[in-house]
Amino acid sequence: MTYQCFSFTIENRIAHLQFNRPAALNTMQPVFWRELSAIVAELQRSAAARVLVISSTGKHFTAGMALDVFGGPGSAPLIDDRNATGRASVAPLLADMQQAFNALETLRMPVIAAIHGGCIGGGVDMVCACDIRLATADAFFCIQEINIGMAADLGTLQRLPKLIPEGVVHELAYTGRRLPAQRALALGLVNEVHATQEDMLQAAMLMAREIAEKSPVAIWGSKQAIHYARDHATADALQQMGWLQSGIWQNADLFEAFMAKQQGRTPQFADLPALRSFEDAPYELK
Repeated sequence: MTYQCFSFTIENRIAHLQFNRPAALNTMQPVFWRELSAIVAELQRSAAARVLVISSTGKHFTAGMALDVFGGPGSAPLIDDRNATGRASVAPLLADMQQAFNALETLRMPVIAAIHGGCIGGGVDMVCACDIRLATADAFFCIQEINIGMAADLGTLQRLPKLIPEGVVHELAYTGRRLPAQRALALGLVNEVHATQEDMLQAAMLMAREIAEKSPVAIWGSKQAIHYARDHATADALQQMGWLQSGIWQNADLFEAFMAKQQGRTPQFADLPALRSFEDAPYELK
């Protein structure tokens, strides 16, 4: 399938989603949200891959939200702030856009962001919802919203304080300063910094291959446990881990991992099944 804002491939159980509007600095146009939501929803449903890598093209990872999202010349603004009834639509609109990034966070597979150049505005919202972030030496992060008279509203202010010290989040959110890659590495926002975009993408794909060789259900369980522990007390998280492990335990996967190691081969694990919903059921009553 051809997309306007992305190129998308799946190879060797690794999905690769790449921004492909470099001339527009990979800004997030209205169609961006529709395509991203559709791609992630299909990945969630089909589990056709075991890991997702997100990268970009051109000068910047993304320059953030496009002005088109707020309404262009000759068109009605997306947000009508002239009265209370117009402003009442803001929350549902934001919830719709937030869901696109929430879907990355809850995807049944790890998400690796490979970031080069500027990761600005909505780009920070997006990568904060990913599991792992790699960057190039020239990468920088900017909470751009404060520089255009608004507060970031798609996840940065909620997720970033759980990734780096809160005081630094205050600094970035209030000043709109750029956070360079090396400082992001020191703070723990990114896992690695690479000299070039090519080196970074190779590292991202190597990591993705390592993940894709592991048991998908164990990877899914690990992601659930990490996210739950982040938002709950340790005692609650340990109790949840017991319930989770009782649901995903498979002796067969343990034996396969041991045998593969002894035999010097890659272990073979079952893929996650495709999800089914009531939409798949027959529409006719029997």
